[in-house]
Amino acid sequence: MGAVYLIVGVVLVLGVMVLVHEWGHFVVARMCGVRVDVFSIGFGPRLFGWKKGPTDYRVSALPLGGYVRMAGQDLSDVDSGDKPPTGAPDELMSKPRWQRALISFAGPAVNLVLPIFLLTGLFAFAGVPYPAYLDEPARVAGLPPSSDSAPSPLKAGDTVLSINGTATPTWEQAFLALKQVVPGTSIRMEVEFGGTRRTIEVPVNDKTDSGRVFGYLPIRPIIDQIGQGAPADRAGLEEGDLITAVNGSHIDFWEQFQQLTRSSNGQPMALDLVRKGQPVHLVVTPEKGAAGTGENVYQIGIGPREDTAYKRVAFTESVKIAGLETKDTIAQTVDVVGKLFSGRVSIKQLQGPVGISHMAGEAVRKGPPYVVTLMVVISINLGILNLLPIPILDGGNILLLAIEGIMRRDLSLSFKERFVQVGLVFLLVIFAIVMYHDILRRISSHS
Repeated sequence: MGAVYLIVGVVLVLGVMVLVHEWGHFVVARMCGVRVDVFSIGFGPRLFGWKKGPTDYRVSALPLGGYVRMAGQDLSDVDSGDKPPTGAPDELMSKPRWQRALISFAGPAVNLVLPIFLLTGLFAFAGVPYPAYLDEPARVAGLPPSSDSAPSPLKAGDTVLSINGTATPTWEQAFLALKQVVPGTSIRMEVEFGGTRRTIEVPVNDKTDSGRVFGYLPIRPIIDQIGQGAPADRAGLEEGDLITAVNGSHIDFWEQFQQLTRSSNGQPMALDLVRKGQPVHLVVTPEKGAAGTGENVYQIGIGPREDTAYKRVAFTESVKIAGLETKDTIAQTVDVVGKLFSGRVSIKQLQGPVGISHMAGEAVRKGPPYVVTLMVVISINLGILNLLPIPILDGGNILLLAIEGIMRRDLSLSFKERFVQVGLVFLLVIFAIVMYHDILRRISSHS
């Protein structure tokens, strides 16, 4: 059954992403009057397909991408074939540079817009997902250790009666109140413990650190996601494991575990777990950035299991929320790419075809919302990476066209061939490194 999930996942996620990317190039090329000779999913020898009009729609042997071959492409292009431009009006090189740049931009642009449609469909039909605990009454279940001389006025076990005048607030209302507070001020709360009511002022220095204001979130330390080849994977942790203690210290909440991991300084952590009702003892060694999110903190590469609820919204609201979600994901991806080039994120953390295929299979196993979420992430990554000004990528082609536009003349074919060769070698080296670590993660995951 795992193989079935893997195959379906690869077809749904990678296949659709490549198809959409190439479709963007194809549509804009046709709008600009360029004849398209080949529309291929995959590279190498043609496996099967059909011909409609001048275009051969095909599936090729190597399913690592795809291409659109347009009539009269520059011979320096890796997918140009061996027919030089003849000057015919329906050839690519006969079109103005701005149209050629627009054709190159269209593929990544579609990848960046597609998530809005995917998320809109998910939100319109299933609702907007959110953590189910947000509907629960806010309660101080536990408090992180005080990091300064002023301890929190809250106590573990406090029942929250009101926050800034809002009676019996839910966690969602608590977060809304926190969002509205100016850092350096405080939140006014009325709480009850043991039948005694008291009114307190809780200082807010960092709006992103809700644990310091309201205490730990009611998320149990149950593992739901494990990064392939991550420290947790190598140590033998499994989905569904309940973490009950770290180095002998009992824990009840996910944030407790996070804090202990981040403050571990990379030292081994002895974990007490409950797995299918049986006690399990393992040792795991945290590593910086193990989750692959760009955070330079000690992690073991796991995520928590959270109950999810869905809120029904109007279609227009679905579009709005989908747009905001896409914008945030683009910003996060750009941030990670920037950290990658600055060295703050290691290339070892990148997922290659093996890792992405595994993630796709897992997403199919878990259900449609997970598939949509993964497709959104991959589509945005594909769009942004293709816009980088690297030879052979769409961004590199746009850069060449911009240089030619500034110079007001075409660059020599030999220069463009060298330019593409440099880009090809660079990408092959990156691909080899990513594949190497991809396979290592897979081997360590099964060892």
